[in-house]
Amino acid sequence: MSIPGQEAADALVRRIGVSIDPDLLVLALTHRSFAYEAGGLPTNERLEFLGDSVLGIVVTDHLYHAHPDLPEGELAKMRAACVSQKSLAAIARQISLGPCVLLGKGETSTGGHNKDSILCDAFEAILGAVYLTHGIETSREVVLRLVGPSLAAAAKSGAALDWKTSLQERCAELGLPAPVYDVTGEGPDHARVFTARAMVDGQARGEGTGTAKKHAEQEAAAAAYASLETVDSQVDGVVA
Repeated sequence: MSIPGQEAADALVRRIGVSIDPDLLVLALTHRSFAYEAGGLPTNERLEFLGDSVLGIVVTDHLYHAHPDLPEGELAKMRAACVSQKSLAAIARQISLGPCVLLGKGETSTGGHNKDSILCDAFEAILGAVYLTHGIETSREVVLRLVGPSLAAAAKSGAALDWKTSLQERCAELGLPAPVYDVTGEGPDHARVFTARAMVDGQARGEGTGTAKKHAEQEAAAAAYASLETVDSQVDGVVA
């Protein structure tokens, strides 16, 4: 089976840096919306599942050996930052993956080629295809080359690795209850926008928006964390 836009797909493979079995490449690029409109073709979801696991073990192994003095909690934050939907979608854009993804008419008309969720899933599916074509060692090389900048940035990001966890830790330091999130959504399912408010001790401390609840919550947590940075940590449970 050939891919619409075969030249773009061939260029994508060159940017990935290793060959990929042609049938697996097509499968990795086949979004469920395209598969449905084409009469029930297989989708990239199984490859995405496999690629997610390949990505996880490679990143975890790298962090474990690269940071022997860090506790489990910090390693988990770094891993979460590197394999987040936002981070993987950014990598997908860097290798121009979006234009190669096979989408149905509805997803195409609503900008699906640039949606974080679709890009992230397709990137993980590509990693699954690389693994099935070459095995774990070549997959490791591809992951570390493409995700490497995110791994390096994560080592320097501190609280920004996981704003929700950092906010919870900050609240504990101040003797405040754990934050809760008030999330609302607007718009149709294919273009829904969520707004989150981070509530600390009954008070709204930060607000954020995003195309996924977790992204809106992270943005709200970042704003709330900044607001609490000015609070005297010696004040027992009192927000200034």
